[in-house]
Amino acid sequence: MVMDKVMDKVTDKVTDKVTDKVMDEVMVRFPRALGAAAFLAAATVVLAACGAVGATGAGDGSGGGSGGGSGVSSGGGHQDGSGGSFKAARCPAQPKTIWAKPATGAHTVPTAMGDVRVPAAPKRVVVLDTAELDSALTLGVRPVGATHADAASGFLAYLPKDEVAGIKDVGTIGAPDMEAVAALKPDLILTSKVRDGQRYAQLKKIAPTVMTETTGYPWKQNFATHADALGKIPEGRKAAAAYEKHAAAVTDALGGPAAAAKKTTNVVRFVEGADTRVYGCRSYIGTVLDDIGTAPTDVVRNAPDGLMTEVGPEQITRADADAVFYSAYGSPEKSKESQVTGGPLWKTMKAVRTRHAFRVSDQLWLQGIGYTAADKILTELKRDLTK
Repeated sequence: MVMDKVMDKVTDKVTDKVTDKVMDEVMVRFPRALGAAAFLAAATVVLAACGAVGATGAGDGSGGGSGGGSGVSSGGGHQDGSGGSFKAARCPAQPKTIWAKPATGAHTVPTAMGDVRVPAAPKRVVVLDTAELDSALTLGVRPVGATHADAASGFLAYLPKDEVAGIKDVGTIGAPDMEAVAALKPDLILTSKVRDGQRYAQLKKIAPTVMTETTGYPWKQNFATHADALGKIPEGRKAAAAYEKHAAAVTDALGGPAAAAKKTTNVVRFVEGADTRVYGCRSYIGTVLDDIGTAPTDVVRNAPDGLMTEVGPEQITRADADAVFYSAYGSPEKSKESQVTGGPLWKTMKAVRTRHAFRVSDQLWLQGIGYTAADKILTELKRDLTK
């Protein structure tokens, strides 16, 4: 029994420290086959460093994201027999959104590519990612063109059909049809450097192009930039305030900040061609959960850049929490969702046993980024977490 506990501790220590970067998303990969001798050798080192078998190894947030590291440490919690630690990750404070002053005419917008002069009230806007489309529609602007996500329906299904009607599809995210963009004669293009930085020289010849640095975690500041570019600062601040009020109402429904802080919530994504992802504090969905006062478990404590941790099918119980929200990118079969959720390990998880494992829309929770999506997620969180 003692040796089993030692082995479990070492497994957590070793697997949490092994990281690898794949393309533009960092992923955590876990050793698949370490022999007993290797585990025992590692146990000696780890236990010497920790001082005792019961040391928690809270983690120091070794990611390299904005702000210097992930800033995640483990908080209080409990251990459940299913395999999840149930210790809440303490998420760092989100950066404060900086709003520009409302402009009365053509004005300059600070962007990832330098200052860009934009018209007072753009009429023909093209957006090249889901966050930019969400921002424009939230602000009451219907773009003339937009790229689409990898969705059979074209534009993401959570967006009102009447609001996306008539928007010209100009290709896929990260690979826009430049001729189609130019043909629309836009007076403003919204995108990000991480998606289209390599095309900036081409895009700015077509129209003033406002690029944020990246997508995901800084979505609130990105929205403020979009509002500035569109001449919609007052509308943007109003949308942000309405979201904050909604988030506070969800927190109240959970019993208030103290009660919400005691509830752990993990977002699990089954991905075709990759291991399963558990999203951390510095992800878009992580900020939404933080806004209602809950947090992921410390399975994400060493997530590079605070973004996510990956677990294999045999490690799925590490994703357990008081409530688990899960989705699939790709088919349930090819993403292994069907195999995992139909398997014996999934059924041992506390969230599953207590009927607090909820399947959610991948398009809404993880592909759509912005206040329209986040507001809908808040509605679902209140419904599910108060059951």
